[in-house]
Amino acid sequence: MGRYAGAFGPHAPEATYVQHGYPEQFFDTGEVRLNYAVAGDESRPPLLLIPGQSESWWGYEAAMPLLAEHFHVHAVDLRGQGRSTRTPHRYTLDNVGNDLVRFLDGVIGRPAFVSGLSSGGLAGAWLSAYAKPGQLVAACWEDPPFFSSETAPVVGPPITESIGPLFGMWARYLGDQWSVGDWDGFVAAVPHELADWQAHVALVVGTAEPAQNLREYDPEWGKAFITGTFAANCPHHVMLSSIKVPVLFTHHFRMIDETSGGLIGACSDVQAGRVTQLVKGCGQSLTYKSFPMMGHSMHGQDPKLFSETLVEWFTGFTPSEEARV
Repeated sequence: MGRYAGAFGPHAPEATYVQHGYPEQFFDTGEVRLNYAVAGDESRPPLLLIPGQSESWWGYEAAMPLLAEHFHVHAVDLRGQGRSTRTPHRYTLDNVGNDLVRFLDGVIGRPAFVSGLSSGGLAGAWLSAYAKPGQLVAACWEDPPFFSSETAPVVGPPITESIGPLFGMWARYLGDQWSVGDWDGFVAAVPHELADWQAHVALVVGTAEPAQNLREYDPEWGKAFITGTFAANCPHHVMLSSIKVPVLFTHHFRMIDETSGGLIGACSDVQAGRVTQLVKGCGQSLTYKSFPMMGHSMHGQDPKLFSETLVEWFTGFTPSEEARV
């Protein structure tokens, strides 16, 4: 066991969490308590922000005041992240999506816009396909790992040839619910077990303490991805063939690493092409915007550009006219 075994999570709030600029509150779905923060006036259209894997709601904190000029903003911690409940053996895309269906009903209560990053983008796509009638107006999928986060995708490289090895290390060295907590072993192993670009993404070499976002993250999330259980009952090609609202797909930096052959980025060009084909094939509109020099999180790297992109694209949709999930 490492020195951080069992150290982080909702059961150890003093060691895990820090204060932020917006008040936090909980919504109980029946199975989990979802932590969230709100910004903006209730008279504005609601916007639900869904963070990526290993990100808490406060990853959006710099973008929220910009978005609050146009929306009633809700940023949520998914199960197993931030202050929300840990759910061993229950990390699936369907479960995450149904958490958000309950949140949309119980907290927002009217047709909403949604934007999600990375695996939060997968959750946004799930809502775009399977949310209750009238819950969604339109969706932004911010650099989501379509197909590349599956173990056996219908197109392009699988998770084992992208970010999967890092998730595997989190699962092995940190353990479900931080039950192993061998941070020192993890840091020491990164240069030997990961390709150079993956080690760069890990951002841990020489880091004595776990980063704040990882303290708030259940590493069993990563295990659910590399074992294939996260999307086992929700294949991406099936979900993408069922989209029912207009979609903006922002696609960020991507390339194939010449040394390892791995996908650097969330989604290859071939995979992005299949996304467009499937969504348009089911009769729904998809706007594709490429940002080849943008890092994975636009809302983290350039909150102003992210906010402007959302405001520009969502303008023209109104809940009364477009809420047709």
